[in-house]
Amino acid sequence: MADNLLQKLSDRNSIPDEELIFAIIGERKVFWQRIIKYASDNYSETSGKWNYYKDGKKWLFKFQEKKKTLFWADILNDTFRITFWFADKAEQAIESAVLPPAVKDEFRNARKYGSVRAVSVIVMEQSDADAVMTLISIKHKLK
Repeated sequence: MADNLLQKLSDRNSIPDEELIFAIIGERKVFWQRIIKYASDNYSETSGKWNYYKDGKKWLFKFQEKKKTLFWADILNDTFRITFWFADKAEQAIESAVLPPAVKDEFRNARKYGSVRAVSVIVMEQSDADAVMTLISIKHKLK
C-alpha cells in the first residue's frame, strides 16, 4: 500500500488528460469514471479542471458544482485520492450517513483549519467509490 501513496503528476509541463490518468490508475479507472459520472448526472452545472499548484508541486483535479467546490482529486500510483473540505456543520450529516467507520473517524479527528477540516478517501475498491459518492451528496446538500 505504501507504494500506492506515491503521488504522481508532479511535472508542471505535462498537463493531465484521460489517457495519462488512466495509464497511472490502471484498473481503478472504472471507479474514477463512476464517480465523475455520478456527480455529473446528479448535480447541475458541474465541471472539473486540472490545475498545477506550485505549493504542493503537483496537479490537482478540482470538481465543482457551479462555483462550489465539491471535491479535489490527486493521482497516486495505481489509484487516486478524493478529498473533501467540510465545515463543522457537516458533522451531523456525516455521522448519520452510511459511511465506513474509518471515514467518520477521519472527519472527527481531522485537524481543523478555522471551522473546516478535510476528509480523504483513497479509492481502492467499489466501497471506497460508494463512500465518495455519499460524501459528494452530503457536500452538495450543504450551503
